[in-house]
Amino acid sequence: MSTAAIPGAPLPVRTPGSRARGRHRRPERPEIPTGAPALVLAVPATAGPESRPVVEELLSIVRSEQTGVQTAAGYLPAGEAEGEASAEDRTVGELLAAAAEAGLPTPVVVPLVPGPHGFLTELHALAAEYGAQVTDVLGPHPLLAEAVHVRLSEAGLARADRARLFAIATAADGVVLTTVGGEDAAAAAGITGVLLSARLAVPVVAAALDIPGSVAEAVAHLKEMGAQNPALAPLVIGPEADSELLAAAAEESGCPSAAPLGAYPTVGQLIGSTYLAALPAQIVEAEEAAEEPAAGSGGGRHAAE
Repeated sequence: MSTAAIPGAPLPVRTPGSRARGRHRRPERPEIPTGAPALVLAVPATAGPESRPVVEELLSIVRSEQTGVQTAAGYLPAGEAEGEASAEDRTVGELLAAAAEAGLPTPVVVPLVPGPHGFLTELHALAAEYGAQVTDVLGPHPLLAEAVHVRLSEAGLARADRARLFAIATAADGVVLTTVGGEDAAAAAGITGVLLSARLAVPVVAAALDIPGSVAEAVAHLKEMGAQNPALAPLVIGPEADSELLAAAAEESGCPSAAPLGAYPTVGQLIGSTYLAALPAQIVEAEEAAEEPAAGSGGGRHAAE
C-alpha cells in the first residue's frame, strides 16, 4: 500500500532521475505545485465490497502516475440499511469538512463518472458549502473509447487491434454503448461511441440503462442497419451503475456484453489529468486568499507597533 493511502504517513519523496534520450522517450510528468490541494474522488455509491476495490485500485493508479498527490475517496452517505461501510470510509462532506477544520487547502473534487449523472447536482451543492471546485466528468474522451475497446476484446467480441487480420467468430458487427444517467448521459456517450466506432469499424449506438426500452431500441436499430451479432459495451466504471441493470440489459436484449470499465488504467490516468487541469485556478485562489489578510493588516509587523 502506498504511504499516501495511510493517514498521517509522510508522502514519498520524489527524486529526479536521468531523462531518457531520443524521440521515443516518455514525457516528463508535470510537477505538483507546493501546497497543492488534495484530490477527492467523489464516488456515486456507498462504500462496500463492490465499489471499494475498484475505487482503491483507481486511486493507486493516480498515485503511481502523479507522485505526491494526496488522494482520498469520498462515498455517498450510507443509508440506514447499509452495514458494509467501515470506520475508515469517508463521505465527500466529511473529507471537505476535515480539510477545512485542519486549515488545509480546499480539495479538488473529481466525480467518478464518465458522463452526466444524477448525483452531480447534490455533489455541486455540497461542494459549494465548502467553496470546493468540482471538475468536469471524465468523458467523453478517446481514452474511454480505448478502455471500452479493450473490454470488448477481453470478452471475445472485438479484435484487440484492427491491424491484426485474424478473425473472431464471435466478433460483434454492431455495438450498443450502455451507460446510466438518462438521456443526457446517452447523448454524451454518443460522442465516445463515434470514437469507438472508428476503432472497431462497426456501427455504435448509445443507450441509457436506466431508461426502460432504451437498450432494446438501440439493438433493434442496429439490426435494421444490418447487424447480425450486436453486443453490449458498458460505458460504466462500476460504482455508478446497479449491477442488476447491466445483467438485465444483457438478458432482455439477448446480446453478449463486455465487462464494465472498472479500474482500467486509462480511467486512472483520466482522473489524474482532470485533477491537474484544475490546479492552476486552485493555486491562484489559494495565493489570493493568503494575501488578503496581509493586505488588510496595515503594513506587516510595524502595524502592531
